[in-house]
Amino acid sequence: MVSAEIENLITLLAKLPGLGPRSARRAVLHLIKRRESLAQPLIKAMADAIENIKTCSDCGNLDTQDPCYLCADPKRDQAVICVVEDVADLWALERAKVFQGRYHVLGGTLSALDGIGPEDLNIPDLIERAGQGGIKEVILATSATVDGQTTAHYLTDRLANSGVQVTELAHGVPVGGELDYLDDGTLGEAIKARRPV
Repeated sequence: MVSAEIENLITLLAKLPGLGPRSARRAVLHLIKRRESLAQPLIKAMADAIENIKTCSDCGNLDTQDPCYLCADPKRDQAVICVVEDVADLWALERAKVFQGRYHVLGGTLSALDGIGPEDLNIPDLIERAGQGGIKEVILATSATVDGQTTAHYLTDRLANSGVQVTELAHGVPVGGELDYLDDGTLGEAIKARRPV
């Protein structure tokens, strides 16, 4: 029904997170209808990004400079490292403006089912950074999934002899959350992570 070029574009867009075949078809039609105002600038922006974006050699963030603007910022707390699974997690924390230290992107989580071991993640660099001196705290900001928690436990063990305080994000009731609507796991974590008032 459509040309091979259009079908190829739909297939490629459908591989993006959050886009299935139907959404990809709508996106392709939108791009084709707006070639000059949207598609061509998008092509240029993607080419520029592919050519200029680098992975920060310090933390693993994506930026046009190395070290990235976060690592190069002298106002950030150099003594605290927040460990995240992916760049998207780093961006989420930055968007929330809740952390002013440095980051370390692991590049995923440990997963026996997927065959991802410690050697597949950016763990050796973290251990080296923590052992260089001047680091007081490593915050483990991994997800509350089985793989995220497995990764956090592994990192806690690896950092045990570094002399650095290892902390993790609190888990439990979200701000504005009603107990009746929360799942059992979230409620359990909230009870375990309770604190004095």
